[in-house]
Amino acid sequence: MNLHEYQAKELLKKYNVPVQEGIPVDTPEAAAEAYKQLKVQFGNEFAVVKAQIHAGGRGKGKIRGTEQTGVKVGKNAEDIKTIAGNILGGVLVTIQTGPAGKLVNKVLVAQDVYYPGPNPVKEFYLSILLDRAKGQNVIIYSTEGGIDIEEVAHKTPEKIYKEWVFPGGLLQPFQARKIAFNLGLKGEAFKNMVKFVTSLYNAYVGLDAAQLEINPLFKTSDEKIIAVDCKMILDDNALMRHPDLEALRDITEEDPTEVEAGKYNLNFVKLDGNVGCMVNGAGLAMATMDMIKLSGGEPANFLDVGGTANAQTVEAGFRIILKDPKVKAILINIFGGIVRCDRVAQGVIDAYQSIGNITVPIIVRLQGTNAEEAKKLIEESGLKVQSAILLSEAAGLVNKAVSA
Repeated sequence: MNLHEYQAKELLKKYNVPVQEGIPVDTPEAAAEAYKQLKVQFGNEFAVVKAQIHAGGRGKGKIRGTEQTGVKVGKNAEDIKTIAGNILGGVLVTIQTGPAGKLVNKVLVAQDVYYPGPNPVKEFYLSILLDRAKGQNVIIYSTEGGIDIEEVAHKTPEKIYKEWVFPGGLLQPFQARKIAFNLGLKGEAFKNMVKFVTSLYNAYVGLDAAQLEINPLFKTSDEKIIAVDCKMILDDNALMRHPDLEALRDITEEDPTEVEAGKYNLNFVKLDGNVGCMVNGAGLAMATMDMIKLSGGEPANFLDVGGTANAQTVEAGFRIILKDPKVKAILINIFGGIVRCDRVAQGVIDAYQSIGNITVPIIVRLQGTNAEEAKKLIEESGLKVQSAILLSEAAGLVNKAVSA
């Protein structure tokens, strides 16, 4: 589950992680008031307006049809109001959103951290996630912050460091000191970085995060270490332990069909192809998508009905797939192990009768438990459903459907 920057920062503060303070707002007038509050609190003339969407690259991204970027510095209340007005309600297109972009419903008006002082400022990069190959949490950090880490890895891989920590264990003091040392810090900044990294790792573990990225991680002119930006992804499977965190979910940032599929416990991911597919099991889904591509089509979705599929979930899956106007055919490929083929067949029949006229061809391949009963149900229903036994047969029917 993705969080907005302002939500992630509020959670970090509970673990004593210093962050760039800010106020989330949804109107230009509220943005101007937020600027005034920050000016009184911190005494800075400048503030920054940040679009709040579930995507990175906001600083380089632009509001569609304008030159307004998703992150912009303002120098007074009127300036902040204008910038917020240009961003709010617009569609921000970044390298991570793709051409579709994302609608901006909120902005974060944040304090200026580039204030003058006795020492130079510095931007770093730091993230925490699970290294699945090693089975350990890993802290990835670099002296090159504020830019894409992929670019750093490509051009200067020697500037990327990694520190592994056993899951279930704490970050050791010597590891935190090692990170601060490799970032070239000393004195007060060194001490503050040790505290920061330790608190951040505690937050990562305590919140059951799947990924926690700070870019830039910032050293101020007076040697403070703060999180200027924060990308946090929570582990969906752990939300039962955090009912308060589940309430932070913003479904307006998610694909509506994927949200609907979640209501029926369907594992659904929308793709850009022309063949809708419904399967049971992730492995079979991947094989089915490969088969669709080899047959000349492109998968329009990944839909796994799971091992507890019944007529209701199959019908729900049908409705979700048919919402995509690009779909030219639907392939149902079910191996009846835990799930019964006759239940899936009944779901197909019910969907036909409930939805009404379905114009796209439907190819059904059912093998395993009660496959014969399923075949009989479909044949006696009188529906225009094409049946296949072998995967190659289904591939041929898919090819014919998309070529028509």
